[in-house]
Amino acid sequence: MKIKKVFYSAGSTGFYFDDQKAIKAGAGHDGFTYKGKPVTPGFNSIRQAGESVSIILELENGIYAWGDAVAVQYSGTGGRDPLFLASKYIPFMQKHISPVLEGLKIDNFRESAAYIDSLRFDGERLHTAIRYGLSQALLDAKAKSQNLLMCEVLCEEYSLPVIAGRIAIFGQSGDDRYNGADKMIIKRADVLPHALINNIDEKLGRRGEKLQEYIKWLANRIRELRTSPDYCPTLHIDVYGTIGTIFDYVPDKIADYLAELSKFSGEFPLYIEGPVDMEGKEPQIDMLKKIKDALAAIGSNVKIVADEWCNTYEDIVEFTNAASCHMVQIKTPDLGSIHNTINSVIYCKNNNMEAYQGGTCNETDVSARACLHAAIATRPDRILAKPGMGFDEGFSIIKNELERSLCILSTKYGKKI
Repeated sequence: MKIKKVFYSAGSTGFYFDDQKAIKAGAGHDGFTYKGKPVTPGFNSIRQAGESVSIILELENGIYAWGDAVAVQYSGTGGRDPLFLASKYIPFMQKHISPVLEGLKIDNFRESAAYIDSLRFDGERLHTAIRYGLSQALLDAKAKSQNLLMCEVLCEEYSLPVIAGRIAIFGQSGDDRYNGADKMIIKRADVLPHALINNIDEKLGRRGEKLQEYIKWLANRIRELRTSPDYCPTLHIDVYGTIGTIFDYVPDKIADYLAELSKFSGEFPLYIEGPVDMEGKEPQIDMLKKIKDALAAIGSNVKIVADEWCNTYEDIVEFTNAASCHMVQIKTPDLGSIHNTINSVIYCKNNNMEAYQGGTCNETDVSARACLHAAIATRPDRILAKPGMGFDEGFSIIKNELERSLCILSTKYGKKI
C-alpha cells in the first residue's frame, strides 16, 4: 500500500504550553494563567494555548489515516525540543515532508517509522512532535490497510503475544488536586493523582510540609470514598525537582524525607516522580541513583521515577542500565516516532525497570489512542490518562479505547480479559 497524498490541519491540544522555568522560579497564579513574563525562548506568555497538527494520509485505496503532531506541556526545558507551533511547522512539512511521504510504501510499520525518524534537513532531525505525529499516521495507515487494530499490527511486527488484559491507568489532576483526586477515587483509577507539585511555596512547602499534609489528606480521602476495601490505588506524585531544591541536593536528606512521606501514604504504594532536576543527564542519573541507594539503605519502600533528562530511547537505556531509579517515564512525544516508545517499554521490561508509558496533558485524542494501542502490545506497568488536566476526559478516552480493544481481541483470539 502506498501513500497517495498528504494533508495538514492545525488543531488544538487537550491543554496548554507552560513555561516550566518561570513557574519553578515562583510565577504566581492569576486565575487560570500565571503572573509575570516568560523566560524560556519561544514563549509569548507563561501559559499559552497548546497547538497540534493533524497529518492526514490519503492511501491509494482511498482510505484516510491520520496522526497528530504534538509536543509536551513543558516544551523547551529539560533537554526537550522547542515550542511546536502550527503556523511555523505546517509550511515546513508541506515543503519537506510531503515529497518524502507521497508514494511511500507502508507495508511494514517498523521500517517506515524508523525511516521517517531518521530524516534530517539541513543537518537537523525533525522536531519530535513531527516524528511523533507521522509515526501515528503510519501505524494507523498500516492497520486500516489490513483491517486490523493498531495493537495487532504491533504484536505481529514485534513478535509480541496478543494479550487481552487490562493495563493500570494513571490519572492526572492538574492544579485541582483535591477535586481531581475525588474524581479518580470515584472512578477507581489504578494510579493517582499526579498532583502537579511544581512550586515550592504554594504546593511543597519550604520544609516539605504542604506535600506531607496533602498525602495524608489523600490517603484518608481514599479510605473515606472507596466503596470497598479492595480498592487500593498506587499514589504517584510528580514534584518537578522541588524536593531537591529544599534539601540542598543532599541524597540522604531527600531519602529521609521521602521515607517520611510513606508514613502519610499508609497502605497505598508511593511513587515520587522527579525528586530532583540536576540540569543535565549525567548528574541526573548520578543523583537519582544516590537517592535510590539511600532509600534502600534505610529500608524505605518509596519508589522514585525518572522524568527530566530522560527524553529519548537512548536516555531510557542509560537510566535503566545505571539502575538509577525504580521506574522511568516514557514521555511519548519526547521520543519522536512511537516505535521508540515501543522499544523503550520492551527494553525496560527486559532489564528489571518499571515502565510508565506517559506523555503529556498537551496531547490529543488521536495521539492518546495510538499510545494506548502501543501499550496493549507492550504491556507497560501503567499508562497515562490523557489528554487534558480535568481527568475525566483523558480517562474516558484511554479507558474506553482500552475496553473496546480488549473486547475485540478477546473475541478474535479467545483470550480472557
